[in-house]
Amino acid sequence: MKLLLASLLAGSAAAFTPSAFNGAAVTARTSSSSASMSMETSADLEVLAKKLNPILGFYDPLGLAEKEFWGTSNEATIGFLREAEVKHGRIAMFAFVGYIAHANGITFPWAMTMDGTPFPQGLSPPDAWDAIPDAGKYQIFGLIGFLEYWRECSSETHYMKGGKVGAFPAFDSSVIPGGALNLYDPFGLRKNDSDEKKEAGLVKEINNGRAAMLGIIGFASEGKMEGSVPALKGIIPHYSGDFMAPFSHSVLPHL
Repeated sequence: MKLLLASLLAGSAAAFTPSAFNGAAVTARTSSSSASMSMETSADLEVLAKKLNPILGFYDPLGLAEKEFWGTSNEATIGFLREAEVKHGRIAMFAFVGYIAHANGITFPWAMTMDGTPFPQGLSPPDAWDAIPDAGKYQIFGLIGFLEYWRECSSETHYMKGGKVGAFPAFDSSVIPGGALNLYDPFGLRKNDSDEKKEAGLVKEINNGRAAMLGIIGFASEGKMEGSVPALKGIIPHYSGDFMAPFSHSVLPHL
């Protein structure tokens, strides 16, 4: 679905499985007090890379792991890059599964709009996205924006300051009576896991996310340029729309 492709590029937040890879411990000072926080270094990335792919190992042709974005430290930059990869991987997993589900005619059992219009059938996933009214798309993107805001502003410690990469703060009892919504671990299946099990789960999640990113880009590429992905030739229908134009009418018509 086109929303999911757009979300992939936007890096929207959504939780899949808990993340708990903790790098070298360093001491950082907050505005109000001092606290010991865990921030990763390029050396930690090399260790993680071997766990992710023992054959390829650490591969950083652009040297991003040595950068200092926006005048921050190298450790903060690594935190940003790690969070971005986890987010993109999660959205790509949703996108990959969503594409396959819709391509096989699987939709929600209720109407698409309040006036009773059903979800479209017989269309390719990106064409089905184009069939959604813009009012519905604005609501979807509004929710995505809120989730991103909540991740950035409600975490106990930000991921660029030593916070846990990939963790999504729960909507606790201060927000929802009873604290009924925890997108990070909605069923509480991981709360008693050991650190070792959580670390192994994160390695699997990152690898699955990387594979999903390649997969959904492959779907999109074959849809626009037939034959560009030989393995998908004749399987993915042609898409004549524009992946980079999620709305029927531009919200910035004069630009």
